[in-house]
Amino acid sequence: MQKILILGGTTEASHLARHLADCGTNAIFSYAGRTNAPRSQPLPTRVGGFGGVAGLVAYIHAEKITHIVDATHPFAAQMSQNALLAVAQTRTPLISFERAPWAAKTGDNWQHVADYPGVLKALGETAQRVFLAIGKQNIDLFATAPQHHYLLRLVDPPESIIPLPSHTVEIAAGPFDLAGDLALLKRHHIDVIVTKNAGGIGARAKLDAARDLGLRVIVMDRPPLMGRQIMQSQQDVLAWLHQDAAQSF
Repeated sequence: MQKILILGGTTEASHLARHLADCGTNAIFSYAGRTNAPRSQPLPTRVGGFGGVAGLVAYIHAEKITHIVDATHPFAAQMSQNALLAVAQTRTPLISFERAPWAAKTGDNWQHVADYPGVLKALGETAQRVFLAIGKQNIDLFATAPQHHYLLRLVDPPESIIPLPSHTVEIAAGPFDLAGDLALLKRHHIDVIVTKNAGGIGARAKLDAARDLGLRVIVMDRPPLMGRQIMQSQQDVLAWLHQDAAQSF
């Protein structure tokens, strides 16, 4: 009998969890613990890291996990890498369920970069008003460019002092819409947006708003991870799970 571990956190992971729960599938949902109040799931849920590769290997054995669906955020590279290494040791089948990346449309002014040093270089020396749409991780890196004013949109209030001399925080959780993000960018007189290419529809509105306002967008591309089989639809993931299942999903 299958026992599926969903490494979650994305909207796609939640939709998959709902489907599996409705079908009575034996599955566990795992959150990394990046937010203070993660969305409730219809499956047994655990929150927090596993303790590296060794910890995940031990968890797979202890819980008798038969299949893993890595539906973490496209930029959760460390977790995805740990999962690949763990399943290599345990010989557990794994699939990556990852939304398609955003693609520029006519009228977009996007500058692609590979990493945070690339972002800082692209921002340049001239002071700007920056919508730093990267979540709460790695904000401290931008303290090296204190000439800019940063707008931060966070899911949870910051738990410690933000090390940016000039910044504004707005607490809000997606999905966001075009009207709201147009108002946000205008209200804060934003010059440039910095974002990760997360894909999906819940956070795309800022890109559409940037196009309407003629703003530059610095887009950090996804980190490359070798050896993954990636699927971009729930139907394909379910078909993959069904290959060895005795029950129908």
